[in-house]
Amino acid sequence: MSFAVVQPGARSRNRSFANGPGVPDDAGPAPEGIYAYAACLGGSFHRSLRTLPADANDILLILDKNNLRKASTALKAFRKRGARVRVSCNESRSCDFAALLGDVTRFELFREICRSADGAIAATPESVSLYETAGALETQFIPRPCPVDDPAWDFSQPAGKRRGIFIGTNSFLSGGANHMAALMAADRLSRDLECALAVVNTEGRRGGMILKSLRKNNPLFFILEAPVDHADLLRVMSLHRIVWQFDANAGPGASASAALLCRIPCVGGNGAVERIAFPGLSAPASREDLLESARLLLTNDEAWQEEVEASQQRAAEFLSFQKTALRLQSTRL
Repeated sequence: MSFAVVQPGARSRNRSFANGPGVPDDAGPAPEGIYAYAACLGGSFHRSLRTLPADANDILLILDKNNLRKASTALKAFRKRGARVRVSCNESRSCDFAALLGDVTRFELFREICRSADGAIAATPESVSLYETAGALETQFIPRPCPVDDPAWDFSQPAGKRRGIFIGTNSFLSGGANHMAALMAADRLSRDLECALAVVNTEGRRGGMILKSLRKNNPLFFILEAPVDHADLLRVMSLHRIVWQFDANAGPGASASAALLCRIPCVGGNGAVERIAFPGLSAPASREDLLESARLLLTNDEAWQEEVEASQQRAAEFLSFQKTALRLQSTRL
């Protein structure tokens, strides 16, 4: 029996993780997010049933706002082949569930799928009750894993190369991300401490104009234009001292996972990974407390090193590929 992650209708390319997470510059989806579930078990990712291996009988079916009918059809096909099927949502922020379930047709399809599946995997603690009340037989919170236990994904840099702040959010359009508030606070820190500040612009000319306005009074403000390859993003992030954000969307925690690979602290946010790996630096801490923590980590080498070591220990215990694989394999729904 092999494990497969299937997202019907996805635009991402199929990928086999038969050899684990591979190396950062491999072609195809990186072993992050939903793909990390496949990578930690040496499985594969597919966007249709046509390419699914014949022995794939342990399925994680990925749902999104636009694929529920295709997912329902796929679930029936999996049932005919006798596969075990668990479901999980691709976008798992609180605002994403609101959008997914804010239409009666999608709401009914989501409930039908959850009731027909063997169970659900929740990427965030908050989403456990959503799957359960939708009728899933059993739901387990298994945060999206991070390959902190694979040397190929260690992006750490010598302490002397690390400077300043990397902004973990990148969208002005997502209200819960509080991107502008995070930028303004980080800009103040950058100017006060005379340290670098970097942000990725994903919103073209509109975003660029806002960022360039902020940059006028800060010569240490650097703007990276999207798209940025995942591995290159990690290489740039690893040259900084902290990742900074005010994201309040209660998502899976992509920024914190990236920070773990770069061996740097992630300050702010309330994602699942943030709360597991960086509990003292995430919500419900106030913004004032976060600013003080950031100042300390940017100026105190001993405090910075202690936080890095502690977060890596937590990640190894709760987020590593090895531990997540054991949890996925031991779950018998």
